[in-house]
Amino acid sequence: MGISKLIATGIFSGAVLAASLKVVRKITGNPSETLLYNIGYIPFIKRYKHIPGVGIGFHYATCVLSTLSLYYVLKSFRLEKNIFPYVLVYSVGGGALYFLSALTNKPPRYNDVAAWNYWTVSHALFGIAVGSIVKKLN
Repeated sequence: MGISKLIATGIFSGAVLAASLKVVRKITGNPSETLLYNIGYIPFIKRYKHIPGVGIGFHYATCVLSTLSLYYVLKSFRLEKNIFPYVLVYSVGGGALYFLSALTNKPPRYNDVAAWNYWTVSHALFGIAVGSIVKKLN
């Protein structure tokens, strides 16, 4: 699978992730979506948080880089066409990264179990999107 298709996969799947958390926010009011765009706790990048679009750009850059990285790791084991590793890695990884919310004063709080669940399930959906697209286009 070519780099351009992987980049497009990361962007599209990033939109799925963002949309799923937007729906959660609209239905429940839970602020877990905020974490996708919050860069206030990341050294070197946080100085640009006042510039419109930087948080969204960071979200999509992360989605693209994680898609590229995991694809090539899985390809080395001939697992790149298997959806399950994408779901597993993004769910576990996303669930663990949620706790970076402890480093910021923006919601959600690190101990908000509902937000963690929404965040983790949304990252599983990201994994399903990435894995499904890779499987179909590869």
